[in-house]
Amino acid sequence: MPLRRTAPPPWAVDRRHLLGLRIGELRRAAALSQEQLADRIGVERRTIQRYEAGSRDPRFTDLLLIAAALDASVVDLVREERPPVRREQQGPPSNPPAPASP
Repeated sequence: MPLRRTAPPPWAVDRRHLLGLRIGELRRAAALSQEQLADRIGVERRTIQRYEAGSRDPRFTDLLLIAAALDASVVDLVREERPPVRREQQGPPSNPPAPASP
Protein backbone atom coordinates (compact mmCIF):
# COMPACT_ATOMS: atom_id res chain seq x y z
CA MET A 1 0.00 0.00 0.00
CA PRO A 2 1.53 3.37 -0.97
CA LEU A 3 2.43 5.80 1.79
CA ARG A 4 0.63 9.08 2.27
CA ARG A 5 2.35 12.13 0.85
CA THR A 6 1.62 14.13 3.98
CA ALA A 7 0.99 13.10 7.55
CA PRO A 8 -2.66 12.97 8.63
CA PRO A 9 -3.82 15.88 10.80
CA PRO A 10 -3.69 15.38 14.58
CA TRP A 11 -7.47 15.06 14.90
CA ALA A 12 -7.46 12.16 12.42
CA VAL A 13 -4.68 10.42 14.35
CA ASP A 14 -6.71 10.87 17.56
CA ARG A 15 -9.82 9.39 15.95
CA ARG A 16 -7.81 6.42 14.63
CA HIS A 17 -6.48 5.80 18.15
CA LEU A 18 -10.01 6.05 19.59
CA LEU A 19 -11.27 3.59 16.97
CA GLY A 20 -8.54 1.14 17.98
CA LEU A 21 -9.50 1.45 21.64
CA ARG A 22 -13.15 0.76 20.81
CA ILE A 23 -12.29 -2.28 18.71
CA GLY A 24 -10.23 -3.65 21.59
CA GLU A 25 -12.95 -2.95 24.18
CA LEU A 26 -15.67 -4.58 22.09
CA ARG A 27 -13.43 -7.54 21.25
CA ARG A 28 -12.70 -8.18 24.94
CA ALA A 29 -16.41 -7.75 25.80
CA ALA A 30 -17.18 -10.42 23.20
CA ALA A 31 -14.55 -12.66 24.86
CA LEU A 32 -12.54 -12.94 21.64
CA SER A 33 -8.78 -12.99 21.24
CA GLN A 34 -7.12 -10.93 18.53
CA GLU A 35 -6.46 -14.19 16.70
CA GLN A 36 -10.14 -15.21 16.85
CA LEU A 37 -11.31 -11.81 15.58
CA ALA A 38 -8.72 -11.93 12.81
CA ASP A 39 -9.93 -15.39 11.76
CA ARG A 40 -13.55 -14.19 11.68
CA ILE A 41 -12.82 -11.31 9.33
CA GLY A 42 -10.08 -12.98 7.26
CA VAL A 43 -6.99 -10.96 8.23
CA GLU A 44 -3.78 -11.67 10.13
CA ARG A 45 -3.63 -11.22 13.92
CA ARG A 46 -0.98 -8.56 13.34
CA THR A 47 -3.56 -6.50 11.42
CA ILE A 48 -5.92 -6.52 14.42
CA GLN A 49 -2.98 -5.53 16.64
CA ARG A 50 -2.27 -2.57 14.38
CA TYR A 51 -5.92 -1.50 14.29
CA GLU A 52 -6.15 -1.64 18.09
CA ALA A 53 -2.85 0.21 18.53
CA GLY A 54 -4.09 2.95 16.21
CA SER A 55 -1.13 2.54 13.89
CA ARG A 56 -3.27 1.50 10.92
CA ASP A 57 -6.69 2.47 9.58
CA PRO A 58 -9.03 -0.42 8.80
CA ARG A 59 -10.35 -0.61 5.26
CA PHE A 60 -14.06 0.07 5.03
CA THR A 61 -14.84 -3.57 4.29
CA ASP A 62 -12.79 -4.67 7.31
CA LEU A 63 -14.63 -2.13 9.46
CA LEU A 64 -17.95 -3.65 8.36
CA LEU A 65 -16.69 -7.16 9.09
CA ILE A 66 -15.30 -6.14 12.50
CA ALA A 67 -18.62 -4.56 13.47
CA ALA A 68 -20.50 -7.70 12.41
CA ALA A 69 -18.07 -10.02 14.24
CA LEU A 70 -18.40 -7.94 17.42
CA ASP A 71 -22.18 -7.64 17.12
CA ALA A 72 -21.89 -3.85 16.96
CA SER A 73 -22.68 -1.18 14.42
CA VAL A 74 -20.07 0.79 12.52
CA VAL A 75 -21.50 3.85 14.27
CA ASP A 76 -20.60 2.27 17.64
CA LEU A 77 -17.02 1.99 16.44
CA VAL A 78 -16.57 5.45 14.90
CA ARG A 79 -18.82 7.66 17.01
CA GLU A 80 -17.39 10.75 18.64
CA GLU A 81 -16.37 10.58 22.27
CA ARG A 82 -18.94 13.13 23.43
CA PRO A 83 -22.19 11.50 24.57
CA PRO A 84 -25.31 12.69 22.78
CA VAL A 85 -27.23 15.49 24.46
CA ARG A 86 -30.71 14.44 25.49
CA ARG A 87 -33.59 16.85 24.85
CA GLU A 88 -34.30 17.52 28.53
CA GLN A 89 -30.65 18.55 28.99
CA GLN A 90 -30.78 21.08 26.19
CA GLY A 91 -33.15 23.51 27.89
CA PRO A 92 -35.58 25.79 26.11
CA PRO A 93 -34.74 26.99 22.61
CA SER A 94 -33.12 30.39 22.45
CA ASN A 95 -35.58 31.63 19.80
CA PRO A 96 -38.94 29.94 20.34
CA PRO A 97 -41.17 29.86 17.25
CA ALA A 98 -43.89 32.49 17.05
CA PRO A 99 -47.41 31.17 17.73
CA ALA A 100 -49.46 30.59 14.62
CA SER A 101 -52.29 33.06 14.12
CA PRO A 102 -55.80 31.70 13.39
